[in-house]
Amino acid sequence: MSYKKTKYTCYYTNLAMSSAFSLPPILFLTFHNTYGISYTLLGTLVLTNFCTQLIIDLVFTFFAKHFNIQKTLKLMPLLTSIGLAIYALAPTFFPEKAFSGLFIGTVVFSVSAGLCEVLVSPTIAALPSDNPERDMSKLHSLYAYGVVGVVLLSSLFFKLFGTENWMYLTLFFAFLPIIACILYCTSPLPDLNFSHDHAKSDVGKKSKGILLCVACIFFGSAAENTMTNWISSYMENALGISKAIGDVLGLALFGILLGLGRSLYSKYGKNIANVLLLGMIGATACYIISGTVSNPLVCMLACIFTGLCTSMLWPGTLILMEEKFPNPGVTAYALMAAGGDFGGSVSPQLLGIVVDKVSVSSFALELSNSVNLTPEQIGLKTGMLIASIFPILGIIVLLYMKNYFRKQKNK
Repeated sequence: MSYKKTKYTCYYTNLAMSSAFSLPPILFLTFHNTYGISYTLLGTLVLTNFCTQLIIDLVFTFFAKHFNIQKTLKLMPLLTSIGLAIYALAPTFFPEKAFSGLFIGTVVFSVSAGLCEVLVSPTIAALPSDNPERDMSKLHSLYAYGVVGVVLLSSLFFKLFGTENWMYLTLFFAFLPIIACILYCTSPLPDLNFSHDHAKSDVGKKSKGILLCVACIFFGSAAENTMTNWISSYMENALGISKAIGDVLGLALFGILLGLGRSLYSKYGKNIANVLLLGMIGATACYIISGTVSNPLVCMLACIFTGLCTSMLWPGTLILMEEKFPNPGVTAYALMAAGGDFGGSVSPQLLGIVVDKVSVSSFALELSNSVNLTPEQIGLKTGMLIASIFPILGIIVLLYMKNYFRKQKNK
């Protein structure tokens, strides 16, 4: 049986699903200005997104045998469409309860995102292939390039029709997953065996090493997703760059470098521990520059190159775990997914809280008179500086891990 159509359906699904992640951050400042939603509440939407995915990851990992895998895969894209439709329509018809509508829509499409994380990669892995590593690498790279497409299309739309019509753009992206649903229903699907009876993990014997990997993916995900979710608002508000330029030269180039880093490693990469360490060091430098330098061009470049620095921090930690613990078992993968999703939820929320607190502080009011920045701009820069804590801690964890695994190897 030919599964070529199935493979391309999985690729298309990752492209279509990228809108559920990359579109909301582009709209954050619009929500803040239009509906008066605070940065803390906007950060809460990011927290809700990742926590919902985290719950789905864990539930589906441990209780997959209770689900009809193929039916779930086919219906998964519809949840994305429903969630994005709620996201667009609820604030439009009930502007006084805009946050409630955004929250409900986020929960719905985050469930779908969690299912996508659990189901699409195993589907690709189950397909017959001459080069399965290349297929898997292409699947994950396409997500980053999908982000670029969302940014470019959004920028063009806002240039032509204005940000006040954001809901029509969201409805357009809500339509795309419906095509994925149709494709899945008309494509042959492989048998996916999620039974873990023969895949017991001896996590107990390897607990310290695996928990170090969980800590590493936590800090790596935090470093990547803080910038992913706030780069658009930061460049527009803190740097005074227009939305169109900020999105295209900011989030789009960030996404290109994110995908490029993963593509290059899949073709030329080796020594993953050193790659992770260099990525953490580079991300630290980018966040510190964003938080301290006043030159908008330098700050913009720092934001963009965070994409390259963080590109391998999530997938690279999985590679490192597989290298140190061959066939680690599903419990280990569940812990890694939990660590990554938790890091991606905590860090953007923390930045939102910092921005709100600092913006109204006497410190920001006094400093704004001397540095020619508004209190809100000072709040955003402070948030970026605080966010550097995550890759700094990641550096410490990786240095400890290298020493730990060296000792284990000598034993």
